[in-house]
Amino acid sequence: MERLKGWAGALKRWAGALKRWAGALKRRAILLWLAARDSRVPWAARLLAAGIAAYAFSPIDLIPDVIPVLGLLDELILLPGLVWLVLRMIPAGLKAELGAEAARLAARPVSRGGAVAVVALWAVVLGLAAWWWLG
Repeated sequence: MERLKGWAGALKRWAGALKRWAGALKRRAILLWLAARDSRVPWAARLLAAGIAAYAFSPIDLIPDVIPVLGLLDELILLPGLVWLVLRMIPAGLKAELGAEAARLAARPVSRGGAVAVVALWAVVLGLAAWWWLG
């Protein structure tokens, strides 16, 4: 019984850490959304930030979450890696300013453009697959 309590406590701590990490990632995605609209951010960072924010706030995933393991790959590895890359491209003072503004925003933006891009990409992939298969 004591062993189960130990596992339950470890699981609770792990879930809390994961929740904090997800909250930090959400704030960083909002920071990117703000950075994409700020003319003081270098153009390459703005372009990447716009794409990543559009995807992060899109209601549709590139890899659907119902696909085991692969469905969570974009949220667990790809998205945090790209966010990290763009944050390294933004000057430190500007990043702090945008981070403070992102923390003040209560509502999460929604990207309809990101959803359209994901649907268009899937349509192209399915069209190419059908063309190849039918031949």
